[in-house]
Amino acid sequence: MRALLSRFVTIDEGPAVETADAPRPLLARRLRGDARYWLLMAPALLLMLLFYLYPIGRVFWISLTEPAPGLDNFALLATSASIQKMLMTTARISILTTLITLLLSYLVAYALVHAGEQARRWMFLGVIVPLWISVLVRAFAWFILLRREGLINNVLIASGLIEHPLSLIWNETGVIIGMVHYMLPFGILPIYSNMRDIDQRCISAARGLGATRGMAFRRVFLPLSMPGVIGAGLLVFMFSLGFFVTPALLGGGKTLMIAEYIKVQIMEVVRWGVGTMLAVTLLVVIGVLLAVLGRLVDLRKLFGSV
Repeated sequence: MRALLSRFVTIDEGPAVETADAPRPLLARRLRGDARYWLLMAPALLLMLLFYLYPIGRVFWISLTEPAPGLDNFALLATSASIQKMLMTTARISILTTLITLLLSYLVAYALVHAGEQARRWMFLGVIVPLWISVLVRAFAWFILLRREGLINNVLIASGLIEHPLSLIWNETGVIIGMVHYMLPFGILPIYSNMRDIDQRCISAARGLGATRGMAFRRVFLPLSMPGVIGAGLLVFMFSLGFFVTPALLGGGKTLMIAEYIKVQIMEVVRWGVGTMLAVTLLVVIGVLLAVLGRLVDLRKLFGSV
């Protein structure tokens, strides 16, 4: 009878007695899950260690030990006139490139937000397509356009605006033009992503309260779009600091930025200590800027993650 009743009702046998062995199956499953996770992550961690962390560590080590152990290489940042001039050139070109890129990117992003669906698709195509073209090809294209016998000078002379060709290449002007062209997509996309999320009802409410179109833009739209502008500015500035191909081609060796200076020190002058010291300095500066960027904006949203 007891066996028959047990099929339909649960017989209370009294309080269960807890033992030390009860949580062991759960703990064992958790440990097995952790082991599988780290086993799957091991190849990626190993590749990162071998091809990323180890080379960076070697660069740090060489900067501190060549030609003699110590901080003599880093002292050149404060004592070498040529390095200081190069750093000032790098900062000046990067800042100008960032400012011009932000201005043009803001205008394009604003037009994208307020364009119709069909027009937006064509505009996005114009923004994205340059990313598929090699930076080397684009630099050579600007070389052809900006030279003294290039299309731009020929058009200006033919139209009577100038009498002699302008010097648009092998100087900072040509470098900035080429870098701005390359950086525009990296400025447009973050700003557009931020503008797209702005509630247009805020603008309508401001207009309804008597604000003019310009006042609504200055008081409402512009402040709400500033996180995208700041994020795009830091992103463009970080890319500009380490630019190599465009300054090398359009600068003609007369406009040395830090990446080309590092190449000269390592490949031509063979001063490994100075070259790696500058590489470490650039890495630290970009790391600090990236940390600041992470504090100001959501990096996952900035780089397109959901």
